[in-house]
Parts: sequence; structure tokens; C-alpha cells
Amino acid sequence: MSARLEPVPAPHDPAVAAQIDRLRPPGAAPLALFTTLAHNPRVLSRLFAGGLLDPGSVTVRQRELMILRTCAQAGADYEWGVHASLFAGAAGLDGGQLAATRADNPLGPDWSEDDLLILDTADALYAHGDLSDGQWAALSERFGPEQVVELLALAGYYRAIALFCRTLRLSPEPFTLGLAAA
Repeated sequence: MSARLEPVPAPHDPAVAAQIDRLRPPGAAPLALFTTLAHNPRVLSRLFAGGLLDPGSVTVRQRELMILRTCAQAGADYEWGVHASLFAGAAGLDGGQLAATRADNPLGPDWSEDDLLILDTADALYAHGDLSDGQWAALSERFGPEQVVELLALAGYYRAIALFCRTLRLSPEPFTLGLAAA
């Protein structure tokens, strides 16, 4: 399946180029998601303004579990592959755990209670756009308000990113090839 919009070729407007380069993987070309969204610099800048990859109130592992599971549930192979490739190591996720984030039932690898709660939260938010009272109680028992808000923001933000990736029909980045089969 081919992309519905071709990326905006370089050279880019200096402000757009600075945004695109800010999240360019070392030694890789700019990400197709960003160069495609450069068709609308305002949307691109707002997307970056909402970015949640900086140090926050949740750990890198917690952040990436929410992102990976949300992207997997949404069928956003492009974004799942980018995060699996660039952040799985820093998040301490092994190959079995990565594969489990894409499985219908992610139970299997050695997950902590926090890991399982985040995966369950991602699933509920994807399926229902809400948490049951029991899920809310479990989440708020394990995580403080700042962390709960961040986890909800990650789920919503990456649901929107998934929408872009799927609707634009973005092809996997070269450095992520092979991960979709994980």
C-alpha cells in the first residue's frame, strides 16, 4: 500500500527543518511522519508542542508500554516500529515483551504489576475511551495523579498519532523493517 501523501522534500522552511531535525534518529533520514505532516507547518508545530517524549512523571518503560500498546491496538505499525526500534532498549523491553505488546492477549512475558496495569489501561482506553471504576481505582492506587494524567495523555496523543500513520498509509522507516513481524 502506498502513502497517500508524499513527504515534503527538503529543503524545508528553517522553522520546519528545526522541528523535524529535533526528533531525527541518529544517522537516519527525517521521519516520514514529520516530513509528511510538513504539508501543514501549523499542525506539525502543534504536534511537536504536545510531544511527551521528554522526561516526565512516568518512567521510560511505563511511557513506552503505553505508547506501544496504544499503537498496536490502533494498528499503527509505522509508529509501533519507530518506538520499538528507538526506545525498547532504554525501556528495558526484551523481544518477547515487545511481541506481547502486539498480541491479542499480552499476558505471557514476565510483566510487573505496573506493566500489566498500564497494558490493561491502554486496552480499556482504546476499546472504550474510558476506564471502569475498578480500573480507575487500580490505576490511582498504583500511580499518583500526575502520573495518571500523563498516562491518559500518552494514550490520547498516540491514538492521534496512530490516526495520522494509518490514514496517511506511512510505510515503515528503513530502520524498523522486520520489527512488524516481531
